Amino acid sequence: MNGTVREVAPKVDANTLLSGAQFADAFRVEIGAAQVNAREACTRMVLHGPRWVDALLRLRNILVRPFGLKTSGEGAPAPGGLIGLFPVLSETPERLVAGFDDSHLDFRIVVDASGDAAGRQVTLTTLVRTHNRLGRTYLAFITPFHKLVARNMMARILEPAR
Repeated sequence: MNGTVREVAPKVDANTLLSGAQFADAFRVEIGAAQVNAREACTRMVLHGPRWVDALLRLRNILVRPFGLKTSGEGAPAPGGLIGLFPVLSETPERLVAGFDDSHLDFRIVVDASGDAAGRQVTLTTLVRTHNRLGRTYLAFITPFHKLVARNMMARILEPAR
């Protein structure tokens, strides 16, 4: 089913990517013969999202600032630069890993582009390791929004590059 975003079982080595992760989910979209690498897929998801996602991120930044949590673009420079607010930690054409560590939780997003010329797919996996009660509370609160945003972001991969 080309273009349908589906929730799938995560198929990444969580111990290697974020040891001790307590949360993992994954979404996949079939992209047909489109030649999209992991960086381009991540860029389309993050930078070309709808305004309501941007508004949610701005609201999140305002709400977490009093708790001393990182907001968009804060932290040490990333080896692969930034895509939106996500520091790129490692990258190949087939896989991009982004995310950061914070006082309440650490997270990674993993964008995998795979398949052959006739049937390619992109999978977005999210991993989270919480550190304390604030992290667990934050994760519980954000999970329903995360799933909605992740699905919407995945649908953006099929749109032509802007």
